[in-house]
Amino acid sequence: MLEKRAFDLSASVLILIAIAPVLALVALAIKLDSRGPVLFCQPRQGFNNRYFNVFKFRSMYTDMADSGAARQTSRTDPRVTRVGRVIRRLSIDELPQLFNVLRGEMSLVGPRPHAPQTRAGGQLLHEAMEEYVARHRVQPGITGWAQINGSRGELVTREDLRRRVVLDLEYIRAWSIWLDMKIIFLTIKREIFSRNAF
Repeated sequence: MLEKRAFDLSASVLILIAIAPVLALVALAIKLDSRGPVLFCQPRQGFNNRYFNVFKFRSMYTDMADSGAARQTSRTDPRVTRVGRVIRRLSIDELPQLFNVLRGEMSLVGPRPHAPQTRAGGQLLHEAMEEYVARHRVQPGITGWAQINGSRGELVTREDLRRRVVLDLEYIRAWSIWLDMKIIFLTIKREIFSRNAF
């Protein structure tokens, strides 16, 4: 855990320094495009089932935002702003989570945290699959093994959830710093332009 935390801190600081101009430009675009704050904060369940507020660039109209995620974002969601469609498509909306990493609430790599009201097959995630809670034995991540293997986006069925959980548990069992580096590299290579990002 200490090795992973040291990697997260050093890499996050370097990434934030490198992308600072991008963050500033995205923040300006959001402010010019629609009313409301630049950042959107949403409760998520993390390590040992503790809740924290995840930071994202706001991609929806403020009066339509759903902080509890009772409704997942769909491909043609009318709540998403013009700028929001671009930053979601390129996964830029996730970049403020680097500050969650600095705060010790997230890791660069790990199972993606879900909002409390997220459902699959009409059931809350921990009710839909018993093994789901095992994901909370490690810090949630900005990206993960499930994401680079195609399991990202909206959870519609219990099978969508099962595939994601199986991949997350594979990651937990196989973890190493080298695996984290591989996942980060593949995220940049594959997932920024994923068809499942919306």
